[in-house]
Amino acid sequence: MRRLTAVAVLALAACSAPVQQAPAPAPAPAAAAPPSRDAAVAFVRAVEQELATLWIAQQRATWVRATYITDDTEALAAQAAEAVMVASARRAQEATRFTGPDLPADVARKLRLLKLSIELPAPPAAAERTELATITQRLEGAYGKGKYCPPRLKGKCLTLDEIGQIMAKSRDPEELADLWQGWHQVGAGLRADYTRYVELANKGARTLGYHDLGEQWQSRYDMKPAELQALVDRLYAQLQPFYRELHCYTRAKLRERYGQSRVPDGPIPAHLLGNMWAQEWNNIDDLLIPKRGASSIDVTARLRAKKVDPIGMVKYAEAFFVSLGLAPLPQSFWQRSMFTRPRDRDVVCHASAWDVDFDQDLRIKMCIDITGEDFTTVHHELGHNYYQVYYRNQPILFRDSANDGFHEALGDTIALSITPAYLARVGLIDAAHAKPSPDAELNELMQRALEKIAFLPFGMLVDKWRWDVFSGKTAPADYNAAWWRLRRDLQGVAPPTARSEADFDPGAKYHVPANVPYARYFLATILQFQFHRALCRAAGQTGPLHRCSIYGSQEAGRRLAAMMAMGQSRPWPEALKALTGETSIDATAIIDYFKPLQDYLHEQNKGRTCGW
Repeated sequence: MRRLTAVAVLALAACSAPVQQAPAPAPAPAAAAPPSRDAAVAFVRAVEQELATLWIAQQRATWVRATYITDDTEALAAQAAEAVMVASARRAQEATRFTGPDLPADVARKLRLLKLSIELPAPPAAAERTELATITQRLEGAYGKGKYCPPRLKGKCLTLDEIGQIMAKSRDPEELADLWQGWHQVGAGLRADYTRYVELANKGARTLGYHDLGEQWQSRYDMKPAELQALVDRLYAQLQPFYRELHCYTRAKLRERYGQSRVPDGPIPAHLLGNMWAQEWNNIDDLLIPKRGASSIDVTARLRAKKVDPIGMVKYAEAFFVSLGLAPLPQSFWQRSMFTRPRDRDVVCHASAWDVDFDQDLRIKMCIDITGEDFTTVHHELGHNYYQVYYRNQPILFRDSANDGFHEALGDTIALSITPAYLARVGLIDAAHAKPSPDAELNELMQRALEKIAFLPFGMLVDKWRWDVFSGKTAPADYNAAWWRLRRDLQGVAPPTARSEADFDPGAKYHVPANVPYARYFLATILQFQFHRALCRAAGQTGPLHRCSIYGSQEAGRRLAAMMAMGQSRPWPEALKALTGETSIDATAIIDYFKPLQDYLHEQNKGRTCGW
């Protein structure tokens, strides 16, 4: 998962992002008279020129740091971040001088975004700016270099992606618990740095007029923080009944596999769900699939049978966008991207899409494995790159998605079109398998729900935890306990071993040490189905939503391009309307998509004790 914020200079997303921080310098001297309209226009023009140069330099330094982790590259990335932070904060502070109803609408929006879009504002003291820049680079570097050395392997250490591959396949509860606990030790080592980071980041947010960093993050959605929280809660209230049905069914199936003693009533043990954070459950679909006799499409097997390599995986994704009438990626993309894990150095393998020069230097950074999961991820990451292509003609302060959920949603919208019909059209399966049986369709819906519906509460709780941390509602002495209260209450999962404040389990999730806001992923999970429904209608498809693929639809491509080209130039409801004809985020599309599965789960759960 990935979203690039031009103003914040994020270079890793989703799916990941580097840290960009901005201190607030001393207030500018009071002017004798309010600056003129022309002065505001000139100021914004100068800001865009200055920051663009610094952002590009930081992107390049951060790319090297992410693809070649050493003490030197971390230091260089920290220096580039500090240069950006000084200029960004100075300009954000200066922007407060320009107010009034006579400002051109685009200038007023740019001034607002300049202040709001700083991901991590740093405090005004130079020493604390340097400290925060160093801490943030150290946090992400420590995560990227993290490994666990299981005693049974006698000295061999495992990276997170290697651990993830084992957890996806192993059904040995002792092995899973060991790997889970081993990786979470990485988080424990980040606790002290994270505590200090919160203190310094909040100082920076206060210099820009916010109570804390969480309030600043929440203010960037063209609505008040309380309105954003209400929106998130309203959307989840619509979807919680479906999640509870899926949770109940999953717990019953895990109990059949592992027994009552390991899977009692209540929260599900987190290590048994096939993912380090139990955020997606599709890796245990073999235990949960509804119709055992129905054949399913093994995309991994098809890719490997055709001897598709990592670049070939990306070529499939590019061809999807070209089929919509969009242009091929520039040649530099193929020359400069990182597609596989290098053997000679540490890198951050977390998949991300990059727009290094905010123009044509597009890249992805990913350690691609030949699997169906990575096939989907590659389509997702190229969704980010194509968004970047289409808003590149906007002024640089508008070169971003309508809100950060849009960037994530667009990539996943494309992934929803990876249907059997699409796989048949691109030659990965035989045409005879393009129309699966109802039982096979139910299995496919389950596999997707284990990724999308299972994710929803986790997508909420990461930032709910951080918002309380930043506001001071959760004190450092309660960091871990608060994390597990949210995971129990919202997600219905529990740790496999006793946890204490000697642990720092939020730090075992990339987006926390890397300072990447997470509410975007929750919103994106819902938006992508709303986008998908609208594009399917544009493509003239009227059947069940889960069967639709927009592959080859020029009209869907035109609708998509029109929305992407807007960038962040207008409030997100206007961008949403350009694509869907609607102005509010709506959960009915995701409910419609999964209705056959929800009906099945409701029937299966009759007589079971659900909830936790």
